[in-house]
Amino acid sequence: RRARGPARGGAGKRRGGTVTAVPRTGAAAGFWAASWGFWLVLFGQQALDAFVRDAPWIIWFAYLVPLLIFVPGMLRDRLRTYVWLCFVVLLYFVRLVLRLFAEPGALPPIVGMVAVVGLFTCAMLYVRQRGPQLRAATSDPGDSDG
Repeated sequence: RRARGPARGGAGKRRGGTVTAVPRTGAAAGFWAASWGFWLVLFGQQALDAFVRDAPWIIWFAYLVPLLIFVPGMLRDRLRTYVWLCFVVLLYFVRLVLRLFAEPGALPPIVGMVAVVGLFTCAMLYVRQRGPQLRAATSDPGDSDG
């Protein structure tokens, strides 16, 4: 049976029973910060959209909960969470494209579209940059392929 440890997407290396954090460096740090920024803009745009349209609670739930589900994994630096976030963000993309065609020039759907495209791109690039950092931190220095 394979052990589930930090090497499976966690953000640290096990040393003596404790997990140490792996610092984000280079482009990964920028993509991480940009992902959170775009996430906040998208969340705010969705909440504002529900508020302005005087939506019932079920619509608020449908707009916001899918984004909130990913917060714990993003805080724990789980790369699979970012990958799944990219899939879910595509649903927001489809919805916002429909809104842009229905209401051309309306500012909230434009802001939402920029946030969706930015979040998708930054989350995807963050996974691409952060994966090697986490693999390098969790690999054993004495364990080489050769």
